[in-house]
Amino acid sequence: MTAPKALGHLRVLDLSRVLAGPWCSQNLADLGADVIKIERPGSGDDTRAWGPPYARDADGNNTSEAAYYLSANRGKRSVTVDIASADGQQLLRELVRHADVVLENYKVGQLKRYGLDYESLKAIKPDLVYCSVTGFGQDGPYAHRAGYDFLIQGMGGLMSVTGERDDLPGGGPQKAGVALTDLMTGMYATIAILAALTHRDRTGEGQYIDMALLDVQVAMLANAGSNYLNSGKVPKRWGNAHPNIVPYQTFQCADGYIIVATGNDGQYQKFVEAGGRPELALHERYATNPLRVQNRDELVPLLAEMVLQHPRDYWISTLESVGVPCGPINNLDEVYQNPQVQARGVVMDVPHPTAGTTKLVRSPMRLSATPADNAVAPPLLGQHTDSVLRDLLGRSDADIAALRAKGVL
Repeated sequence: MTAPKALGHLRVLDLSRVLAGPWCSQNLADLGADVIKIERPGSGDDTRAWGPPYARDADGNNTSEAAYYLSANRGKRSVTVDIASADGQQLLRELVRHADVVLENYKVGQLKRYGLDYESLKAIKPDLVYCSVTGFGQDGPYAHRAGYDFLIQGMGGLMSVTGERDDLPGGGPQKAGVALTDLMTGMYATIAILAALTHRDRTGEGQYIDMALLDVQVAMLANAGSNYLNSGKVPKRWGNAHPNIVPYQTFQCADGYIIVATGNDGQYQKFVEAGGRPELALHERYATNPLRVQNRDELVPLLAEMVLQHPRDYWISTLESVGVPCGPINNLDEVYQNPQVQARGVVMDVPHPTAGTTKLVRSPMRLSATPADNAVAPPLLGQHTDSVLRDLLGRSDADIAALRAKGVL
């Protein structure tokens, strides 16, 4: 029997592209919503072409599906519509009557030209939840600027606290290894949409959601932002170290690197005892964390020399046995071979129309009654155009053929 889906009663009309919006709609699809992905005829979502790598077929040949696109679009239905055409705009207005949510990431004001903005669609469906994702929001002096994750990581302060210390080799600002601001915006947008739907279910009232990458980036600075607001001191980069805890950083072993995260004095004592340097726990300059923070420049080299004496596996097994938080720094090959990752079934093989099967990362949301296990591959471009127009809008095959001949689909 198929398990019930938490959002199986909802339909999302997704006009977004690239990452922040699709990440949000993928969350909703994982939870069971019917997500109809609206794409440009002929090219579709920009990320379809962001390869290599591409998914490969049974013979090892590249398909047309870029791995980037596959990461953010599982479980959706793809419909191609030229929204710049009058016929295309009419199709979308008809689809809105069957939708609970519209999600878009066009530039401010762009969809108003097509009669696809919130106010226009609200007139068609008053209880509609409409979410716009932009770089800088719908108002303010930067509202009409294009927003890109890399730029926002810099403008929003993340790169000012990410990277090696300026006084060490390799020091300087560094972006995160994935588009973290886009992903977090997608997550916040998911929460906002679910909140708006709960409000709608209670009151019958829809609403507009204004999500901005810059807002999200500033908000997700968390303790770094709070530290600044409460102290007036601009935080600096600490690389893999921690501004308030020592030792809480990476160390080089005899054959690789480990992370050691001592959260209290007791853990620190066990750490140095495991390395054969118990005197470092009793030293008057290192006995407490405030002292270690104050004297980190003289202590850390001593700890680094200690850790270098043993291989990584020694440190991990030894420190785990005495309750000191530690772990390896895995590359992705090691991540996917990790026994815990495998035991949790993080990777799933999903049937795919052209690749045969493709590997996807399962949603991390584990719900006992309404699982988010969405084993439906990201759609081919326009894969569901005919079925959606026929089943939802009642269009005949002749109508669909005529629209396709006009370049609307």
